[in-house]
Amino acid sequence: MDSRKILTTDNGAPVTENQNSRTAGPAGPVLIEDHHLIEKLAHFDRERIPERVVHAKGSGRVRILRSIGQRDAVDEGQFLAPVGKRTDVFIRFSTVAGEKGSADTVRDPRGFAIKFYTENGNYDLVGNNTPVFFIRDPLKFPDFIHSQKRDPYTNIQEPENVWDFFFVEPRSHASVHDSVQRSWHPRQLSHDGRLRLAHFPVGQCARRSVLGEIPLKTDQGIRNLVADDAGRIAGHDADYHQRDLLRAIDRAEYPSWTLKMQIMPAAEAAKYRFNPFDVTKVWSHRDYPLTTVGRIVLNRNPENYFAEVEQAAFNPAHFVPGIGPSPDKMLQGRLFSYGDTHRYRLAQITCTCRSIGHKLSKRVTTAAMEPCALMTTTGARKTTSPTASAVLNKRARRCGANRSCGA
Repeated sequence: MDSRKILTTDNGAPVTENQNSRTAGPAGPVLIEDHHLIEKLAHFDRERIPERVVHAKGSGRVRILRSIGQRDAVDEGQFLAPVGKRTDVFIRFSTVAGEKGSADTVRDPRGFAIKFYTENGNYDLVGNNTPVFFIRDPLKFPDFIHSQKRDPYTNIQEPENVWDFFFVEPRSHASVHDSVQRSWHPRQLSHDGRLRLAHFPVGQCARRSVLGEIPLKTDQGIRNLVADDAGRIAGHDADYHQRDLLRAIDRAEYPSWTLKMQIMPAAEAAKYRFNPFDVTKVWSHRDYPLTTVGRIVLNRNPENYFAEVEQAAFNPAHFVPGIGPSPDKMLQGRLFSYGDTHRYRLAQITCTCRSIGHKLSKRVTTAAMEPCALMTTTGARKTTSPTASAVLNKRARRCGANRSCGA
């Protein structure tokens, strides 16, 4: 079989001329019948989608989750049981306040979103590397984020706006105290060691309803930057963290995290000394010790950032059997906001399918799948360059090319 990489049109036909437009004679005008030209320009016009309002700067990687702890931690969440079971995972790291082109090493919380590709659908978890959150009511979330973003008058991030919000929101003080520590300046993403998935999912354990809080612990050890070094790196290499992680995986130096869980019987929630669904507080490890349930290994880089990472959509409302929402107010707000964000960001995409290279069960429907490269109604991938074509054609059969991919 010919292994040469071929540039194709939307419908999979080889492109015979990619250097010169079709014209009416040697010096004549360009013809509208030059379908490849029109198609190529149309793709170029649509190469960008709106960036995320929050967590715009991100880096995605593919991992494998291996269940290693107590089998019955959440026995209906089948991706955690039995011991030794492997589940495909996609993870996106991010900063919070900065734009897509901002520096990786600025003082900022780190976002951490995980998509578990389970036998019963895709399960999404989102969180930050902070032990507590700044607010507990979703009504204040737009105000909080606006205080961190560019001022509408100066178009500059204004410290006065930040401190004005913190001053009138006393529940944020614990997070503010945490922000001046080095944890917001991880040396590498692989050394970010306090990733807390503030989700509070509801599951089943030994036929009892349980609540869970899920932290991740780095296996590489926690290492942070001092502020001066972080500032120097930001001026020298804005993509420092993303570049470091990319090169490490290329060298087969695969970082890993241990997935843990605090489990509280649902019957104890009403009797606990504070509201366990308040994300501005931490469950006592003495009352509910950490239980190891799995280990996540980061072992593959995306082959196409735009298709696999920029278009990745995480939604806390994506549950699987045995896991569901809790009364956490912030979670309740996220159940709507995350999905609505991606409906806006990805509305121009004409078809949904799994991200490139991601393995999905036959039981997963298109509504739960990930958006991938821009597609036609026939499912053939659109490409804009020989390089893009080589990557996308290589993966075409895995994503259902040449088959209907109806929403």
